[in-house]
Amino acid sequence: MIDAHRIEPGEREEPEFDETLSRNEVHVWMASLEQTEAEVARLRALLDEPERKRADRYSFEKGRRHFTVARGLLRTLLGHYLRIEPKHIQFTYNTHGKPALAEAHEPELVRFNISHSGEIALFGFARERELGIDLETIRPDFAADAIAARFFAPAELASIRSLAPEERTQAFFTCWTRKEAYIKAQGKGLALSLDSFEVSLAPGAPAAVLVTHDDREEAARWSLHELHPGPGYVGALAVAGEGCRVRVRNWPGLTP
Repeated sequence: MIDAHRIEPGEREEPEFDETLSRNEVHVWMASLEQTEAEVARLRALLDEPERKRADRYSFEKGRRHFTVARGLLRTLLGHYLRIEPKHIQFTYNTHGKPALAEAHEPELVRFNISHSGEIALFGFARERELGIDLETIRPDFAADAIAARFFAPAELASIRSLAPEERTQAFFTCWTRKEAYIKAQGKGLALSLDSFEVSLAPGAPAAVLVTHDDREEAARWSLHELHPGPGYVGALAVAGEGCRVRVRNWPGLTP
């Protein structure tokens, strides 16, 4: 079940945070990356030196701004969940680059993942269970049959080709985001190929990991959830285990 808390345009009040993030809940926040100069400066002040250097490596100002907002909001949200100052949060990264909280923060208590595309970012938070989140801007020019044939499993490619032409682009990005969310949840990066497992993608079909070829029992260990970030976007969430309730909220300033 997905509940969406909508923020009316122009509202800027501090959002209400559920301080009892239970193990059977996942919180998803949607936020706009287009913030005022003052807000970007405020969020940049929360970043540590490595994060600022990463932001400054972007060639275009828009990329620097979006990275700064995404990382600053991640710190802000984690600060609320952990009840500490955002600038004091420390991160660690596994060998494939997946971020997690440093040991000092008891990382098993809050797991997180982030994705951004276009002008929107998605943040996922869970307690004592791994998760991965993915967001993509729908680009009909990218949803080519050749790309699907290169990266998707044969059954997924056949499913896309069986659809009416007007349904294929949406199905392509539904498949792509569900697969990326699962890969991010696994934390294995490019070591886990996109065609080594299969996800549901037919219009109206429940989100699910259908088959994991390397380990037939692995599919049952994960649940997939479809997200609706807004027109022109597709999102997905992968969570370890079953029975979790997904709560979706908008960060103030994001137009519904």
